[in-house]
Amino acid sequence: MHLGLRLQSSNQSDQPVFSNFTTVQGAPGMVFLDFGFLEPAVLPSLARLAKSGGKVPETVNGRLACRVVLGLDSAVQLVRQLDAHLKGLATQAAAAKGKPN
Repeated sequence: MHLGLRLQSSNQSDQPVFSNFTTVQGAPGMVFLDFGFLEPAVLPSLARLAKSGGKVPETVNGRLACRVVLGLDSAVQLVRQLDAHLKGLATQAAAAKGKPN
């Protein structure tokens, strides 16, 4: 069933939050999604350090951009929506590869 849904923003909830990494943690009946931000140079620096045999730090500091807690039913719905969206993107990319520029 498809239902039109209009969400009204509150405070600054309509402002996008940029994230370049995520973590997922489970708890009974819920899932915690942490969206964070690492400085863009951090991960390549760590990769170079590890490749050269240098000592890699045990922890890296980032910034928590947003934490979302979902019930299991909402988490399942999110997985379905993301899966459908990513499959659509893959289909578009495959079609674009097959077309001459």
